[in-house]
Amino acid sequence: MLLEDASQFILDVCPASADAAEETRRRVVCAIVRRAMNVPDHLAGLSTGQETTGGVSRSWSPSNPNGDFYLTKTERQSLGCGRQKAFGVKIAGFGGRPQHRPWCSLAFGAAYCSCGADIAGEPIYEG
Repeated sequence: MLLEDASQFILDVCPASADAAEETRRRVVCAIVRRAMNVPDHLAGLSTGQETTGGVSRSWSPSNPNGDFYLTKTERQSLGCGRQKAFGVKIAGFGGRPQHRPWCSLAFGAAYCSCGADIAGEPIYEG
């Protein structure tokens, strides 16, 4: 059950993981489940604990007390998540007069465009 949940978690958090190699996805799913199962029952829900007996004291702070699923930075990189992508935005020179919506503020005598055609070359608002 945890393996299925971890697989779905990866797809939800990192949709690009669908393009990763099957071996990579399997390795990451197993690592996620191992971290989630690594919490002993007596520590579940604790973020810090302390025990003192006589002059001896012991304290602990589990790294994942609730057994939550999470991806490390290395796992995200291996799955192809968070990769930067280049894109461009056309800000001027769209080649001709933009076609405004009939209900654009310019059609009613305003000095501004409300449909966004003046900035994108085509209506992007008031669709």
